[in-house]
Amino acid sequence: MPNGPADLPPQQLSLFEEVSPPPPAPAAGVAVSPAPAPAAPPGELRHPRAQREIVLASHRVAYELRRSRRRSIGFVVGAEGLSVSAPRWVGVGEIEAALREKAQWILRKLHEQREHARRLECARVDWREGATIPFLGESVILVLDARTTGAVLHDAAEALPGVPRLTLHLGLPQSATPAQIRDAVQSWLQRQARRVFEERCALFAQRLGVRMRRLALSSAATRWGSASADGSVRLNWRLVHFALPVIDYVVTHELAHLREMNHSAAFWEVVRAVLPGYEAARGALRREVLPVFD
Repeated sequence: MPNGPADLPPQQLSLFEEVSPPPPAPAAGVAVSPAPAPAAPPGELRHPRAQREIVLASHRVAYELRRSRRRSIGFVVGAEGLSVSAPRWVGVGEIEAALREKAQWILRKLHEQREHARRLECARVDWREGATIPFLGESVILVLDARTTGAVLHDAAEALPGVPRLTLHLGLPQSATPAQIRDAVQSWLQRQARRVFEERCALFAQRLGVRMRRLALSSAATRWGSASADGSVRLNWRLVHFALPVIDYVVTHELAHLREMNHSAAFWEVVRAVLPGYEAARGALRREVLPVFD
């Protein structure tokens, strides 16, 4: 299952080869309207390896142009900016005409990448007492407590308004370094991830009528999970940051592959049969920016 926790996946568009999956059918009696495109980013948008510039809807975009053996013009909007691949026989005028035709799409994706970079920077954790991390969809405050053995989660029955009710007491002195705090938190989260994943996998394997033979934790940067035909499932431990509905979606997604080892319509029907509203969890999985462990 692609689209992991580290980066917003590059957005690709091929002018002549684009294939989009059909949208899920709306519920009866529900009207579906396209979401408005976000405002285009201000100022100049420059790729670090840009060789050319173009003005799109009053925004100057400096883009990387790569010549290739492909048969069509393709665009990739990634963290660095806009990259264009084109056959050697296509002239610059034709390339820029194609860019202007897709200007709204390009500017929207550049905006999304810039916003993602901003949110990622905000997600960097200052590893000290009082810092917060997400755990199962809730905020947890870190407390350094040398009297504690290991790491212990405390749940305040009556938390103050606006104050997280969960605190994670780490068996570390006040003099602990940021690296020591980070490592202790990561170790605790990984232990909790295995516990939670084993419980959810057992539950949904029964509902799906499949047998999972082995569960392993993953630290992959670009995948939330994977499944093999032999019944092995790998889940990214960072999923433990999310609320249970999101975890359940990824668990169901991977276990469903033990029945349909593809992403066909039949596969999605298997997922939908167990999680009728899986689209909401799937959307949350793509939107959320997780804390940065560095």
